[in-house]
Amino acid sequence: MITFILNNKTIKTSEHSGMTLLDFVRYQQRLTGTKIGCREGDCGACTLLVGTLTNNTITYQSITSCISPLGNAHGKHIVTVEGTNLKNKLTTAQEAMKANYATQCGFCTPGFVVSLTGFALSNSENNCSNAIDAISGNICRCTGYKSIEKAAHQVVKKLEGKEKKSFKWLIENEFIPEYFESIPQRLKDIEAKDLNQPKGKYVSGGTDLYVQQADHLADKAIHLIAEKDYLKGVIIDNGICTIGVNTTVSDLWNHKALNTSLPNLKKHLKLVSSEQIRNMASLGGNLVNASPIGDMTIFFLALNSNITILDSEEKERTIRLKNFYQGYKTYDLKDNELLKTISFKLPAKHSFFNFEKVCKRTHLDIASVNSAIHLSVENEKIKEAHISIGGVAAIPKYLNGTSAFLTGKSLTSETILEANEILQKEIAPISDVRGTTDYKRLLARQLFFAHFTELFPSNFTLNDFVQHA
Repeated sequence: MITFILNNKTIKTSEHSGMTLLDFVRYQQRLTGTKIGCREGDCGACTLLVGTLTNNTITYQSITSCISPLGNAHGKHIVTVEGTNLKNKLTTAQEAMKANYATQCGFCTPGFVVSLTGFALSNSENNCSNAIDAISGNICRCTGYKSIEKAAHQVVKKLEGKEKKSFKWLIENEFIPEYFESIPQRLKDIEAKDLNQPKGKYVSGGTDLYVQQADHLADKAIHLIAEKDYLKGVIIDNGICTIGVNTTVSDLWNHKALNTSLPNLKKHLKLVSSEQIRNMASLGGNLVNASPIGDMTIFFLALNSNITILDSEEKERTIRLKNFYQGYKTYDLKDNELLKTISFKLPAKHSFFNFEKVCKRTHLDIASVNSAIHLSVENEKIKEAHISIGGVAAIPKYLNGTSAFLTGKSLTSETILEANEILQKEIAPISDVRGTTDYKRLLARQLFFAHFTELFPSNFTLNDFVQHA
């Protein structure tokens, strides 16, 4: 039985674990404030909050329920917009939307309210930038967003003086209803045992599979792995970072040590997706998606990562991620195997890492071309180089030739221009909806140059390359 708390009600259901959480909430529980929009995780109309109890502390994150399997709600607190309501009055988030005329047709409004409530429940730094990030996955076709931004700013203002992890303060200040205080103990009491998992297709966060196969997965046997502890976590030991493949992008975003080693990590991850998707999407899922433009795949390729693969008999093997991909959407993984960890050497002194991406929208879009680079430079000489690029080949591309050429060379514009010539020979972009072959070659060149202008601004400007390219 799938057991969880939905708003203030304990749910025990034998429904298929592969059906979407959205469909369960709307059609089984008749909570129709959660809207059906894109069914692809893009519009945010179906946003819910998921509360997870860990070591007696409950944390809430927003998700898009249209691409989340019902089974992933097991043992959690699920909150719809109805579950945020107060008796005979508006919550702070609802009042902010009303006071700033931030709703017109109203279809998107529940998603915005839930996301802003999730921001209030989070322990992220209380500022306008983080509040806007919290609603980054919510789309409105009516208001033009400025009124919604003002509503977010009003929520931030009301949160001044908030006590961290204090449901009592949030209840007193009308952000959430009183029943939230009882949820941690109630989650302990329901004793949600591990689901009886059939053999079937492995599903973690579902953010890729459920975009493509939601109806199919609703009826077929699936094996949910999102809550497998042995596939979670970030461990740093002797300069090596090992990440369980169930770790989410948000887990990286919130990891203090990683943000110290990769000081622009949040800036890079902000290019990846909306907050709702960052909260759901597993890193392993991004790798086995095998998309030629998978953002995190490009990210980890440039870190020259290893992946550890586990078979059904718990035997492990480790290979370089750059050797994992064999052709379009094909890779070195057998039917009885599962990715376990991603590991890489953390950038240290004299190391530099950068990630760049171009897409039709600045944020929250699939890349036309993306690229990452990791360099070790001493005395103006490149000691080690690893470069990856997406959208220009049938696979996520590690640039072996370009990386080898740069190693041992002086850090000069002449070196970089020569390296670009090798890069252009290594890639083979095709024309598609995201751009022509020539356009993608241009983007590949410009992103390659951008790595150096971003990492070494006192050494290079874009003009140093463009006038000679």
